Amino acid sequence: MKTNSLKFLLIFSALIFLNLKTVSAESEKQEKIGIYENLDGFIPDDVMVLTQDSVWVNFKSLINKPTVLTLVYYTCPGICSPLLDGVAELIERSDLTLGKDYQVLTVSFNYSETPFLAGSKRKNYLAQVNRKIDESGWKFFTADSTNVYKLTNSVGFMFKREGKDFIHAATIIVLSPEGKITRYLYGTKFLPFDLKMSVIEAGKGKSSPTISKVLQYCFSYDVKAKKYALNFTRVGGTVILTFAFIVFLFLVLKKKKADQVN
Repeated sequence: MKTNSLKFLLIFSALIFLNLKTVSAESEKQEKIGIYENLDGFIPDDVMVLTQDSVWVNFKSLINKPTVLTLVYYTCPGICSPLLDGVAELIERSDLTLGKDYQVLTVSFNYSETPFLAGSKRKNYLAQVNRKIDESGWKFFTADSTNVYKLTNSVGFMFKREGKDFIHAATIIVLSPEGKITRYLYGTKFLPFDLKMSVIEAGKGKSSPTISKVLQYCFSYDVKAKKYALNFTRVGGTVILTFAFIVFLFLVLKKKKADQVN
């Protein structure tokens, strides 16, 4: 019986080791893609962005109230459009007043995109909001590569160019009036309650940990399919590790019980 248990443990130990190697290799390969949260960090003082009128402005000087930051690129064929659709819907459904209680700043991380395109996209998304709002509360910007990387690195937004497209995550980042990072909300659909709580906390300079990061872990963006897909390697690895731990725990407890009887 002891021999069989030992063999069983050795087999599962091997499985755990192989799975850890797989997950580790994949994590290393995707190390620079995704969201690396920097709660309580600050937007740099020297980030400059281009308005839709081609005027350079200091980005941090724009942050004078709780701010929702969205990082996208305007020609994105994938999740950027659903993300901005979600923001427009959120603005419409929220009982907060855009431009007074909070603002939204959208910046393209594709440094080849133009201010004209930013202005065009802004017009399209503002038209989706079916209520009277202060349109100055949602601004769209572009930037050069230096300023793009200063901004994205400061908030832990890591992306990678893949041909004409980019691999990146979908999130909105909430900032305090002082430019402090206080919350990350993942996905493309958002609840008005989450926005309200985020804005209230940001107004106090209080940060909150992300609860739904598991969704980012289990899903990855399929560039060819232009959609999120379940990451079977990671999910499978997690399942194997969990099962192996349960079996190991069962055998240890069983052996301990047998020793007590003897």
